[in-house]
Amino acid sequence: MAPSSSLSSANLLLTVALVLLLSHGALAHSGSRAGLTSSFYDSSCLGTRDIVRRVIQDARVADDRILASLIRLHFHDCFVNGCDGSLLLDDDASSGIRTEKKVPGNNRSARGFNVVDDIKRALEKACPGIVSCSDILALAAEISVELAGGPSWSVPLGRRDGTKTNIESANDLPRPFDSLEILQEKFKKLGLDNTDLVALQGAHTFGRAQCQFTQRNCTARQDRGALVNLDGVTPDVFDNKYYDILLQGRAQLPSDQVMMSDPMAAATTAPIVRRFSGSQKDFFKNFAASMVKMGNISPLTGRDGEIRKSCRRVNKKPYY
Repeated sequence: MAPSSSLSSANLLLTVALVLLLSHGALAHSGSRAGLTSSFYDSSCLGTRDIVRRVIQDARVADDRILASLIRLHFHDCFVNGCDGSLLLDDDASSGIRTEKKVPGNNRSARGFNVVDDIKRALEKACPGIVSCSDILALAAEISVELAGGPSWSVPLGRRDGTKTNIESANDLPRPFDSLEILQEKFKKLGLDNTDLVALQGAHTFGRAQCQFTQRNCTARQDRGALVNLDGVTPDVFDNKYYDILLQGRAQLPSDQVMMSDPMAAATTAPIVRRFSGSQKDFFKNFAASMVKMGNISPLTGRDGEIRKSCRRVNKKPYY
């Protein structure tokens, strides 16, 4: 081969290699789901899941609502700005942060922040500056479901924490009185389909809600903040009984019952409700898949975001 041909071939190979390298870097920097892996902390913080699980088990002893509360935090975090831990940030004028905790969908209802703080402290003691708050929420959600008798799944990890909140988006969280069409629009905007909608709403198979948000509202003797079981049959167990309740027309939340009662439901969500009612295995499989899908909403990876030292505030100086 002539020297000029060899040189051309070498330049071509170098160009291809450079393109591949830049493409890989761009994917990592953009927060692609390709940057998430269940083995992310295997070498940097071995035992991460065990630490999270231990703290949640301790918290559960004094608070039987905490499992349902923790999965709700992950849901409300991912639906705003993606899964970046923005929900955990407190008001901080010096950093220009307005908390998402005070929007109607979270105010006096989102809870479990103290347990997230405890998890973060335990992880910082074991592996300083390694595990993100957004990954804590993802792990806490999976562990909470498993501890309540539900499915376990491999949680993709490697998210970094956001440095800002989004009040406008937080004000548009799914609401207890949303119609089916509005719920479908809110889920579709995030790449979630009807199966995801029905499966993720199934998290209401355990936990409580304030009576003011229920179909029957509060009785004369109840305060508006009085709690009612979302699933009156097995209120603290993660199972498929929730779908039986929907079929009977007895869901506590209007936004749950519309998946059966809305005119659009017959051709969209109702068949899925019936499927999940008839097979807990089918529900568990789809719920786990939808949780992974939701957890992949716009994660920050690579050099985007940061690893917060405290989940309640952004870092004042570089902390990696």
